[in-house]
Amino acid sequence: MDSQVAQELVHLIRDHRTAALGTVLDGHPLVTLILFDPAPDLSGFNVHVSRLAQHTRAMAQDSRVGLMIAQADSHTRNPQTLARISIQGVAEPIHSDSPVFEDARASYLERFPKSSMNFELGDFFLVRIRPVSARLVTGFGKIFDLSADQMTSLARQTLGLEDWT
Repeated sequence: MDSQVAQELVHLIRDHRTAALGTVLDGHPLVTLILFDPAPDLSGFNVHVSRLAQHTRAMAQDSRVGLMIAQADSHTRNPQTLARISIQGVAEPIHSDSPVFEDARASYLERFPKSSMNFELGDFFLVRIRPVSARLVTGFGKIFDLSADQMTSLARQTLGLEDWT
């Protein structure tokens, strides 16, 4: 994969704030629109969910999830050429007493400042989606299968985060 494709990967994820979350609820597929906050090196994607939501119940039943981030359709080009990434991952709650909670909360609120009141509600909590693998499509026939480590490495190189910890 060349550096241009790596930059497309990073920009596709960093430039979008919503994604489709795929889960399985009671044995049936469920897809939900969610807000997400990616780690700088794409090693995780934080979502803030309500215990009342169907997708939260689904993640409690089966922590395996899918996350689809896609370029918007502008109606000016072939939609099959739109850039998109489908991430297969595992959802893990970030407990408020976890050492990473405050950083995750601050990062999420920096990206979504209007969500601050949701942190005061007792039914909302943070979940980190940890990627396992991904499929990146940057155009017609331009398809790249990536491991989580490859995705993280590309992000670190592209953003100059080689020493990021």
